[in-house]
Amino acid sequence: MHNRMLFRVALVGMFASMLAPAAQAHAFLDHAVPAVGSTAPPPRQVRLWFTEAVEPAFSAVTVTNAAGDLVSAGKIAIDSHNPQELHVRVKPLKPGVYQVQWRVISVDTHRTQGNFNFTVG
Repeated sequence: MHNRMLFRVALVGMFASMLAPAAQAHAFLDHAVPAVGSTAPPPRQVRLWFTEAVEPAFSAVTVTNAAGDLVSAGKIAIDSHNPQELHVRVKPLKPGVYQVQWRVISVDTHRTQGNFNFTVG
């Protein structure tokens, strides 16, 4: 009976250790410039860093003003030296609140999405 209990505990531990890396295999937003919730001078681009490498062909980043008008300009690009960094150019920004919406596919095909605001002051 004692051996069965040990076997079950070992089995549960083995499955838990196999699942842990899968839970961390998603590309979540690590940080951004302008920073999440910050007040900043008008940027020329918005840069986002993720916890995993992302696939730009299947990812999107948009920036809109308070009225919902698109102010991002052009396609997103991945940094040539860092596959975890995306950036998108923005039109000249006036003072106000802007929303960044992102949706990325990590290179291991997991999708995540989110949004945040920053203020141009």
